[in-house]
Amino acid sequence: MTTIDLFEKIPRRAGLHTQERLNPSGELHPFEERNIHEAMPPKIRKLFDDAHYAQATFEAAKFLDKHVAKKSGLKKSGASLMQEAFKEANPTIALNALSATSECDEQKGYQWIFTGSVWAIRNPRGHEFDIQDDQNTCLDHLSFLSMLMRRLQKAGYGF
Repeated sequence: MTTIDLFEKIPRRAGLHTQERLNPSGELHPFEERNIHEAMPPKIRKLFDDAHYAQATFEAAKFLDKHVAKKSGLKKSGASLMQEAFKEANPTIALNALSATSECDEQKGYQWIFTGSVWAIRNPRGHEFDIQDDQNTCLDHLSFLSMLMRRLQKAGYGF
């Protein structure tokens, strides 16, 4: 983690100690309860708060896709981006040193997890017009995408 990354954590963490994290009833917002990644754009929380759950999920998945494209330098998107960026042999996004069998297995596993997030979560909401997610489904998707974002951060591909 670079010095600038550490410095940027200060204002992000400041929000942990404000009323903005609470909903009108004084309880934590579901994003804080579920530890949704703080780098998710504000638009996603607004869509969620307005009960546009499928759209919130779709926007979060697109955000992750754009981040992977930017960090990898690849001019692709979707499943082909994830397959190329995280491939085991000379990946543009290496999640570890790839020096042991377990590290290679992890890289390959995340290649398919990132690809699966496109096929199973992003694409249906981008290609269909009648998907109606409920709040818990949306939070599950956002939690999953947040986990992928944290794995990228851990490997040095921060937001």
